[in-house]
Amino acid sequence: MKKVSLSIFAIAFISLQSVVVVNAQSLLPKASLIVKNTNERDDGKFLTQTTTLELIDKRGKKKIQVSKSFRKYYGNDKAQVFFYQSPTNIRGTAFLTFNYIDKEDDRWLYLPALRKTRRISGSEKGDYFLGTDLTYEDINLGSKISETDYYHKVVGTEIIDGHKCYVLENIPKTDKLKKELKYSKTKSWIDVEIWMVRKAEFWDVQGNALKTLYLKNIKKIDGIWTASTLHVKNHKTNHQTYLRFTNIDYKTPFDDDLFTEESLVNGF
Repeated sequence: MKKVSLSIFAIAFISLQSVVVVNAQSLLPKASLIVKNTNERDDGKFLTQTTTLELIDKRGKKKIQVSKSFRKYYGNDKAQVFFYQSPTNIRGTAFLTFNYIDKEDDRWLYLPALRKTRRISGSEKGDYFLGTDLTYEDINLGSKISETDYYHKVVGTEIIDGHKCYVLENIPKTDKLKKELKYSKTKSWIDVEIWMVRKAEFWDVQGNALKTLYLKNIKKIDGIWTASTLHVKNHKTNHQTYLRFTNIDYKTPFDDDLFTEESLVNGF
């Protein structure tokens, strides 16, 4: 009789735990709402900034690159251009990208050594950008989340750097996209108060842990929440990338001529 009572108690306890888990999950917002709020967070119409990239290989050897970038929104579409200023071996390199809501994005890379502007195709968006641990698509998205490439699922909440975050699991919608993005899955930790990504993890096409992205030094600049440091660690190669943003300016407008193939060649 005692064993029967214990068994009934165990079943009841397990059932209660299941109800608690289900109720906790039901209190979480829908993934579509989290993605919407994250992507609609105020990013400012204009952005000018200086980016210092620190590339660290597995032996600890460092390379420093400095670029000037400009970004502008045209409604929901976005244009962004990067002009590399140092070191001398990549000075003059430029990268232009247009992020569209309703069609394939456009990307161009100008390499001064070849005196040639090359269009980056959609099949190359998962390639790494100029020796960093970020892909062309990572650069293009910034702190936003792709609605067109992934299915999204809320898997819980966690605390990151003292801030409560929704944890979002993102799965490529097709095998073709998985191959193009070179990710089988990603996870995003999104601050529940400011709707900003604080951390992201990535898995390669085979399902192995690939890299982790951290967004640090988040504060308001010109009234807009901004991460002034990004740190990416590649778990397969032990390579690391730091991006540190300075001279951040959301207020000063600039000419649309910056977002042309001609400007890639001539600079800003």
